Amino acid sequence: MHSFLPEVEKLCSRLVQKKMIYNKNDEVGVVLFGTDDTNNELTSEVGGYQHVVVLRNSKVVDGDVIEALQKLPRGNFPGDFLDAIVVGTDIMVKKFGPTNKGKKRLCLITSAQDPVKMSFEGTKEDQVDAIAISMNALGMKLDNIVVRGNSTENADRTILDDNDCLLNRFSRGACTKTVYVQSPTKLLGALQTQNVSPVTIFRGDLELTPEMKIKVWVYKKTSEEKFPTLKKYSDKASPTDRFATHGVKVNVEYKGAENTNKAVPPQQRIKGYRYGPQVVPISSAEVEAMKFKPDKSVKLLGFTNATNIMRHYYMKDVYIFIAQPANMKAILAVSALVRAMKENNMVAILRCVWRQGQGNVVVGVLTPNESNAESMPDSFFFNVLPFAEDVRDFRFPSFSKFPPSMQPNEQQQDAADKLVMMLDLAPPGKEEVLQPDFTPNPVLERFYHFLELKSKNPDADVPPLDNILLRITKPDPELLSQNKSVIDEFCKQFELKRNPKIRKSSGDKPTRSSEEPEGFVALNTRTVNFVENNSTAKVDSIGDSTPIQDFEAMMASRDGKKWVDKAVKDMKTLIYELLENSYGGDTYEKAVDCLVALRKGCILEYESKQFNEFLHGITKFCQEIDLISFCEFLLSKHITLITKTEAVESDVGDDKALSYLIKTEPALD
Repeated sequence: MHSFLPEVEKLCSRLVQKKMIYNKNDEVGVVLFGTDDTNNELTSEVGGYQHVVVLRNSKVVDGDVIEALQKLPRGNFPGDFLDAIVVGTDIMVKKFGPTNKGKKRLCLITSAQDPVKMSFEGTKEDQVDAIAISMNALGMKLDNIVVRGNSTENADRTILDDNDCLLNRFSRGACTKTVYVQSPTKLLGALQTQNVSPVTIFRGDLELTPEMKIKVWVYKKTSEEKFPTLKKYSDKASPTDRFATHGVKVNVEYKGAENTNKAVPPQQRIKGYRYGPQVVPISSAEVEAMKFKPDKSVKLLGFTNATNIMRHYYMKDVYIFIAQPANMKAILAVSALVRAMKENNMVAILRCVWRQGQGNVVVGVLTPNESNAESMPDSFFFNVLPFAEDVRDFRFPSFSKFPPSMQPNEQQQDAADKLVMMLDLAPPGKEEVLQPDFTPNPVLERFYHFLELKSKNPDADVPPLDNILLRITKPDPELLSQNKSVIDEFCKQFELKRNPKIRKSSGDKPTRSSEEPEGFVALNTRTVNFVENNSTAKVDSIGDSTPIQDFEAMMASRDGKKWVDKAVKDMKTLIYELLENSYGGDTYEKAVDCLVALRKGCILEYESKQFNEFLHGITKFCQEIDLISFCEFLLSKHITLITKTEAVESDVGDDKALSYLIKTEPALD
């Protein structure tokens, strides 16, 4: 257990840090067992309870308890967790008595590898039952965190099993939760503060039909934990004033444009909504009358196959539907519905209005949750579904439509498959890594730690990320070292090379392979890297001196699609101007260079149709101004339409790549 004590210290101190933020009036006490010394009231009162130390009696949380938890003493004696539970219960009974039922909680952290002493009266099981009944009568909860790992590998398996049975036996008579952890990361997330008490958001009928209704209660199952709200702080109060709140009060005044010295009272103000160029005023009475005020209800709209509801449709938090407690008819009805839906792989679509007059109606999916424990009844999970306005429907071309040259081969696919399987967080036969229930938010954990340091030293620097939190934010170094061959094979199959930055002037010819014929330009690629513009000034138009560089800079701009559209339009205009001003074909070379750049850009931006239409238009334009020689020049440079092989959205086959060329008819005699 000593090997896990540093993590236990962090866990307990983090717990108190959160309480100082969210529950500053809570009281916390600390009891250690298995220590070298003995210091508790029960030893002097009734005897026994050796090697149990009350490190701190129950007091309101403060910085002292955090410091005490960060430096826990180590002991060398076997720890009896039943003695520790009795001592902790005694402290709370003497402090609170029978009051505060449901608000008292014992948190036991142990490896449970040491034997429990025999009771003077009855068996160990009888002792556990008596303690559980007493805790239940006092409204006391028990959370057991059992640490298992390398430190318990050599422990006596019989003792471990006996202790596990005793800990699980507490749940028969008291409100108990037992969690087993094998890693420091899971330990850090095993004990959470209960910031929000479980409160129902709905109690009423689940209406299947107007004649068939089931009494249900609805709770929130998950809720995002956010940063503590920051308050405005004032240092104007006297430093010696102990009761100063240092708060800041903000008053807002509205003044008219005509008279800026006179404040407009609330009764003379009205909201306005923009509608085109004007502002439409709407009074608060009109806003209230316009609100949709449905009746409180949860109604079934219908059933559908579970495969019809995509996981990415789920919105907001998760809710849980349970049958009304102690209502056996409701429990049986919910259980029957859950098992029928599970058997047929069906889910239900509900329309929910949680409160009377609630402004918004929720439509969601009800998923059956069949319980595996006898003491836990069946229930439903409820996820909110989006309306049509909430869905973001992005359409991307299928990878299967790409040419074979742009798809992975068998070796590459095999290497990728092995890499994915290597990084599987839930491998077969092993415990899942980073389970949501036991993985703390590293950003919040670091914030709480820094806040505690800042409270002691205002000039404290932000601390580095804790090693345990690094395991959440970065891949496991041990896992990477064990699978180095898999990573190396993936890197070998997908070798990345840095493309040199190529700069071309307007008169330069595009680069080509030594194996390609003179005048041939390689066009059949979508993986084109545009040249970066080193100039700090943003390019907003295509100039005549360096049109290709300007075009590529505008196409590479990520400020919006408007720059892509403008770049394509400007390049088309420039090509037309070059042909109009051509004398004896002196601008043909530059026009082809611009056309090649335009073609590459259209392939990259899925604008093949626009380029193909432009190329058809160019040939017709050349016929009108008697520039048939330019079409022949395009043929010599192997300029073609963008085909399906190069772009999946194109409707041009390879056999029609040159269909834009105009066939000249022989002159009649």
